[in-house]
Amino acid sequence: MIIAVVFFLSIIFCTPAASTPSSTTLEVDILKYEPFPAEIGEYISVWIKVDNFAAQKSDDVTIKIVPEYPFTVDSPQNSQKNIGILPPGNTGIHEFRLFVDRNANPGVGTIKIRYQGQKDDIWLEESFDIRVGADTFDSRGTLELVSSGTTPAVMMPGDKGTLVLEMRNSAATPAVILDGKEFDTKARIQIASLGSNEHIKVISDSYRGDGVLGPGDTINIYYTIEVSNNAPVGTYLIDLSMIGNSHSYNTNWQIPVKVDSQSSLKVIPAAPLVLEDGEGTLEFDVANVHSAALSAVSVRLESDNMDFSPKEYFIGTMESDELFTIDISTEHIEGLNSSNTVNVIASYRNGQNTHEYIVDSLEVRLVDSSSGPGAGTFVLILLVIIGGAGLIYYKKRSMKDTEKDKKE
Repeated sequence: MIIAVVFFLSIIFCTPAASTPSSTTLEVDILKYEPFPAEIGEYISVWIKVDNFAAQKSDDVTIKIVPEYPFTVDSPQNSQKNIGILPPGNTGIHEFRLFVDRNANPGVGTIKIRYQGQKDDIWLEESFDIRVGADTFDSRGTLELVSSGTTPAVMMPGDKGTLVLEMRNSAATPAVILDGKEFDTKARIQIASLGSNEHIKVISDSYRGDGVLGPGDTINIYYTIEVSNNAPVGTYLIDLSMIGNSHSYNTNWQIPVKVDSQSSLKVIPAAPLVLEDGEGTLEFDVANVHSAALSAVSVRLESDNMDFSPKEYFIGTMESDELFTIDISTEHIEGLNSSNTVNVIASYRNGQNTHEYIVDSLEVRLVDSSSGPGAGTFVLILLVIIGGAGLIYYKKRSMKDTEKDKKE
């Protein structure tokens, strides 16, 4: 009986607790599908992407497509794809081929994507819509990427911001004739998907558009992105994949995102840090060494045995490489047995992101004027006085000797 109890307890306490499924750290989405809309009685290619947004890798990622009518997989063995190891911040992409039933009606069909982070994980599932229609967008407009930029213009580790892409239909005329047939030059953005990487995470979903762009028309597409806390300084390229008109090949661009250091303010003493008789003014030069403007810039000093006025010096907006000089009145508090160390703390906003850090720790020297000049200074002053008196005496003596010589 005792042995049975011990065995039962050993099972309870030695069995490891179930860990959080790694599937919950994955996100799946349709990168694109073509043609758009899916053509009745034809095959459609669907690209599925899976993102690992966790801090650790997923050891054995698998995705499975579960189509509903009017879609079927071209063969059962092709309904599942094992991607394998997916490091943090990385994306896996796989193309599935589906057939659209010949008797389907135009409208919207649904597919389900199941996914797991490792073999023993639970399966998670997401549903996605695919447009089905008999007519395709057989236009000949060409989409071009005019510009890209982020707000804030230069991001920092831990920042969230907005990436803006300006797209334009580069066609110059309303229609073109190819092989004796006339085509309109409208352009469509069916799907525009931005991919994450190790240090740049795309938070917003892929862009899906229903409208058209006429010749020369432009449109802005917005994405929300986030920079990892440990991103080194540099320029990162993230992939933009886009499909336009139904029969056009997908277009890929690499979009640059600039990342700079959080230590973007330099606060440098502009004069010796000295307090005479326990009070005085400390002067500092504040420089913005960031490669873009910063807002809500302020500096404050902290010390165990000093009072400062103002408590916090608010500067406001500073352009890149701008220099600003601040004066802070300081008073030493008597009777405290602590060092005269002052922490210089800077804060600012980069876009909507607030940053604060200790720029430097500095020592302030205390001078007591009541003690008078030191011995060395006193001797120097005495020598100057004696030398001056001797010089006066010498001049007077010389004048007397000259007058005497004239009388003789």
